[in-house]
Amino acid sequence: MNIFFDEKQLVQLMTNLRILTGMRANILDPSGQDIHLFTDHPPFCRAINDIPEGHERCVACDMQKVKNYTAEKGFQFYRCHVGVCEAVMPLYDKNNPLAYLIFGCFLDDSPIEEQWANTHRLLDWYPGSIDDLHYDFLQFRRYSWQELRAYAETLEALSAYIQLKDMILSTEQTDLQKLDLYLKQHYMEKLSLASISEALHIGRTKLCTLAKELSGGHTLSYLIAQRRIAAAKSLLMQSSLPISEIGEAVGISDYNYFSKIFRNVTGITPSSFRKQSRMVLETHG
Repeated sequence: MNIFFDEKQLVQLMTNLRILTGMRANILDPSGQDIHLFTDHPPFCRAINDIPEGHERCVACDMQKVKNYTAEKGFQFYRCHVGVCEAVMPLYDKNNPLAYLIFGCFLDDSPIEEQWANTHRLLDWYPGSIDDLHYDFLQFRRYSWQELRAYAETLEALSAYIQLKDMILSTEQTDLQKLDLYLKQHYMEKLSLASISEALHIGRTKLCTLAKELSGGHTLSYLIAQRRIAAAKSLLMQSSLPISEIGEAVGISDYNYFSKIFRNVTGITPSSFRKQSRMVLETHG
């Protein structure tokens, strides 16, 4: 089973969580492999990963914690191969895990000397400075179990949001469905035949054929414009944003070009559409 990860949305969500809470969260694929949303690690973990054997141990640990997930639901807490606390839970598509949501690295509120002593015993293979690692270890934030349960419950709620927003999907889909979903999620970005072809691993000729099927016989450029204008119509009806800002929000930064595209697709200008829409709302209000 191939999995589609909307990396842009996932990175934004995980970044926001870190800004608000200070806790790192990440995504593993069904086998326990990191999908590489982030490249930064806490200093302790970075030192471990900078050693080839340490990196191999970290990768094996991630795969093992996925394999050994035994909780009935929600997060399962554990200590990694060097004694640092983490937690993992699956994100399901029906009965099959599409991915695993993890958070860490942290220490619990048990005596820190005992936690370090346990970690020290697990580092007999490490060739670098244990004193430096000890210093980095002490930089980990410590959480009470009450705090950890609160964070876990918050992430469990957000897992439903991740699925609602189609951030992680099984890609056992037709190429037509893949294109439809990609445009739904990326219409506001700078798009081209080449960039979409590369992102979806679909040839350009086939993409043009799929675009015609999705748009009722039109080109890919027209299909992209349709998606942008549909989003713009919603903003014109539901907000008081200037038309130029609405154009930028849907991926068309030039005001005159936005007005031209809008008129080509709808037959009227954005300002006329907004005026007509508000008249209809007032009439039926």
